[in-house]
Amino acid sequence: MSSLILRTTSRYLMVVLLVFSVFILLRGHDEPGGGFIGGLLTAGGLVIYLLAHGPAAARRLIRFDPRAFIGLGMLCALAAALAGPLAGQPVLAGLWGEHPVPGIGKVSTVLLFDLGVHLVVAGSVFLVLITLAEGED
Repeated sequence: MSSLILRTTSRYLMVVLLVFSVFILLRGHDEPGGGFIGGLLTAGGLVIYLLAHGPAAARRLIRFDPRAFIGLGMLCALAAALAGPLAGQPVLAGLWGEHPVPGIGKVSTVLLFDLGVHLVVAGSVFLVLITLAEGED
């Protein structure tokens, strides 16, 4: 089992990394960053929790199979890709909403695609690492 210091601080570190990953995700459709880096930060926060508390506690924390996050991310990316043709534009065309959302700006298909990438990356990395951790037990 891990040290008392790691178990105690892992919850705080995880929350900080998750909040920062959302910031990077929301900023990424206008500036550098976005879904991939945000997904890595999310997975990093979950992996810190996994290392501190073990695979069973990490699975209870996320409540869903990581493959569900991967599938949901793929659906978000597909929706972003198909929004263009539905609006008479090319596939993966950037479409923006009319009214800005406070703290986010104008919602767009770019943000939806970034969200899909975020979920796929976080789910994939976490799935690989929790599977490896479960193999050690």
